[in-house]
Amino acid sequence: MGIYADRVAEAGWERLAGEVDAYGCALTPPLLTADECAAVAALYEQAGRFRSTIDMERYRFGAGQYRYFAEPFPEIVSELRTALYPRLLPIAREWAARLGRPAPWPDTLEEWLGMCHAAGQTKPTPILLRYGRDDWNALHRDLYGDLVFPLQVVIGLEEPGADYTGGEFLMVEQRARAQSRGTATLLPRGCGLVFTTRDRPVRTKRGWSASPVRHGVSVVRSGHRHTLGLVFHDAA
Repeated sequence: MGIYADRVAEAGWERLAGEVDAYGCALTPPLLTADECAAVAALYEQAGRFRSTIDMERYRFGAGQYRYFAEPFPEIVSELRTALYPRLLPIAREWAARLGRPAPWPDTLEEWLGMCHAAGQTKPTPILLRYGRDDWNALHRDLYGDLVFPLQVVIGLEEPGADYTGGEFLMVEQRARAQSRGTATLLPRGCGLVFTTRDRPVRTKRGWSASPVRHGVSVVRSGHRHTLGLVFHDAA
């Protein structure tokens, strides 16, 4: 394994799985050093590394920008994505079992992406996001086709409170016959937040039901905020 895969392996997955189960999200220990975070954030200026750039305000997604990486990915991106997938896989399969859904995900990310590509989902989805003052991201779900992996990871690349203020990662869970539940998380530099892509199983009197979840980012009040987003299904 490489250095990033070693850090992923040592992240404490029993605790993480329990927190994701309970809250729909969980923070990892640092997966990247401060220097590595700065190097990833600096990639934003290298337009040739990306397949497209999205202006969020133009599409009424919020305000700010994000860029989808083109292949081949930087080593940090590809190794983290490959190492995280098998750690998330047991959670994904357990959730599918609770909800009585198919669990089509094979043991490796390579096999899973091959299934995505065969289904016409061929566009890579690792993403680098940039927010400045007054930027924000509307509540949404990252669904790019019929094939969906139910968990994803976002990694903070600056230090909240020092490099920027505001900019909390938001999750809103729509609960059956009840008010929605919100969660706000500051992303420490280098740490990853594992969170649900679409919904999560919630125990009810009748068993398990799927509770829809959307995520976004609160208004950045000062400074700049970059994050690396790792989605585990490709786009149509």
